[in-house]
Amino acid sequence: MDEQTVVVTGGTRGIGRAVADAFAREGATVVVGARDGDAVEETVSELEDAGATAAGVRTDVRDEYDVERLVETASRTGDERGVDVVVAAAGVYHGDAGQTPTDRESYAAFDDHWRTNARGIFATIQEALAHLNEGARVLVPTGSIARETKPGYGSYAISKATAEAVVRGFAADTDHVVGCLDPGQVATGLAGGQGRDPEAVAEMFVWAATDATADDLDGAVLGLREWKQATR
Repeated sequence: MDEQTVVVTGGTRGIGRAVADAFAREGATVVVGARDGDAVEETVSELEDAGATAAGVRTDVRDEYDVERLVETASRTGDERGVDVVVAAAGVYHGDAGQTPTDRESYAAFDDHWRTNARGIFATIQEALAHLNEGARVLVPTGSIARETKPGYGSYAISKATAEAVVRGFAADTDHVVGCLDPGQVATGLAGGQGRDPEAVAEMFVWAATDATADDLDGAVLGLREWKQATR
């Protein structure tokens, strides 16, 4: 992936951080965004110490102007102009996983889940469009909670379902490949620390960005089964 530029929102922890590391190992220029500016600086330093070309911008995906600055910075950071891959991994979960039923949800939690996990995906893709190179791909992490009814996930599940709908909309209405990846349950703060190590699924995103069939990914959800079948 030399001479390619990858943008990762939520790139300082969890899936986003593991994905940033994975793309850096492949030789890509990696630009990370996250709310915690200190964590962004630390992540960039660690990526550079590992030999990568990296940059970062403090980014709150609830603010489209933050996202605009992130992708504009990314488009100028690599050896070539523009952006080749976007991984929209920023997300929040207010409460303990599985312990936030819809009928007990606060308006504040509902609003922030939607603003971050749904509108944030919309803003990330929308602001990236002007900077995407030919053949660029946009990847959005998702989970079965977006498609399966499970008790206790409230507006978090609603926001993830909305994010998948946003992905389908951009896939239908633009010429770019925009798709979702479901890595199963991953041990992040959003999942209560239960599940696979983020590093164990990070290569799935590299595969989706480089080798997955565009027609299979565009507007769809690819999971562990598809990844493992394609790379066995």
